[in-house]
Amino acid sequence: MSQTPSAVVAVSAPVLPATRALLAGAVLAGPLFLGAGVIQGLTRDGFDFTRNALSQLSLGDLGWIQVVAFLLAGVLVIAGAAGMRRTLREAPGGTWAPRLIGVFGASFLLAGAFAADPGAGFPAGAPEARAASLSTHGAVHMAGGMVGYLALCVAFLVLARHFAVQGRRGWAVASRVVPAVVLAGFAGSSASVLAFTAGAGLGLLWLTAVTTRLMTETPPARR
Repeated sequence: MSQTPSAVVAVSAPVLPATRALLAGAVLAGPLFLGAGVIQGLTRDGFDFTRNALSQLSLGDLGWIQVVAFLLAGVLVIAGAAGMRRTLREAPGGTWAPRLIGVFGASFLLAGAFAADPGAGFPAGAPEARAASLSTHGAVHMAGGMVGYLALCVAFLVLARHFAVQGRRGWAVASRVVPAVVLAGFAGSSASVLAFTAGAGLGLLWLTAVTTRLMTETPPARR
C-alpha cells in the first residue's frame, strides 16, 4: 500500500531573538550613518551641505570617521539582509528582497574602501570646482553607490508586493513611492547636492521603517 508523502504545513512562529538582532542592524544603519554625517558636516571646517556630499567626509585628516561610518553601516545592512531572509522565508519577496538589501550593504563597504573625489572646496585646500573627470577610486565609489541604491529601490518594490499580499496597503503604496523620490533626488543632484543627500537619506530611513515593520511580523515556519 503506497503512502502519501506528508505535507509541509506553514505555521506561525515568533521572530527569534537572533533574527531580531540581525534585523536591528538594518534598523540602526540609516540613523547611525546619517547622524554621523550630520554631526561631522556641522563641525568640520569647509564642509557645506549645499555644495558637498556626505561621502566627501571620508577625505581629510578626520576622514577615517566617515570611513568607519560607511563600513559599520555596510555590516549592519548586510546583517539586516540576513535577518530579512530568515523572517520572510517563503513569503512573497523572501528571495529577492534580502539579496538586494545585501547588495546595498556591500555598496557601503565599497564606498568605505574607495573614497569620493575632493572638490567644491572640501577638504580645505581642494579646488572650488569639481574635476572634469573622476579618479579611479572616485569612479568606483560613485558606481558602487549607484548600483547599491538601485538595488535598494528594487528591494522596496519587491517588499511592496509583500505588503500588498498582507493587506498592508499603506506600506505597499509607500514602498512604491519612495524609490521614485530617491531616484528623483539622484537625478537632481547635478542641480543641487541637497537633492542627492535628501534622496539618499530617504532611502536609508525607509529601510529603517520597513525593517522595523518586518520585526513585528510573524514569519512562517515549517513542521
